[in-house]
Amino acid sequence: MPKSEDKAIAQNRKARHNYELLEKYETGIVLAGTEVKSLRDGRVNFKDSYAALRNDEVWLHGMHISPYSHGNINNHNPERDRKLLLHRNEIRRLIGKTKETGLTLVPLQLYFKNGKVKVELALAKGKKEYDKREAIAKREADRETKRLFNARRARQ
Repeated sequence: MPKSEDKAIAQNRKARHNYELLEKYETGIVLAGTEVKSLRDGRVNFKDSYAALRNDEVWLHGMHISPYSHGNINNHNPERDRKLLLHRNEIRRLIGKTKETGLTLVPLQLYFKNGKVKVELALAKGKKEYDKREAIAKREADRETKRLFNARRARQ
């Protein structure tokens, strides 16, 4: 989990809306040099990205890192799959958990930690449409309660 001194690159806000987050993991990621330079510019898109297990390794699919603007012929492929770095026992645990129905691995955010790019990955269960509406209604009710409380306190 990132601390205050870690520099956030990008967040996947849709993941918190579409999924119920069960467990979080901090992972490393294998990148090319031009990908890191693009990340420093904040040129990344999480839309429809997910992680999958393949040959006892975790791979991140669908994350778009734009080509580096000052790159040359050695620039990277923006849509390539990227390997995530986890401990073997964490991978074994994830293999067991993802075999359960309805569980998936979703990237939540990218950030720099001690000069290295890290991915916050979550084991998540998809929300149904009525769960999403219920969460929105609860958030609105909490917001209204807080507004009334602050208005009452301001009058006193």
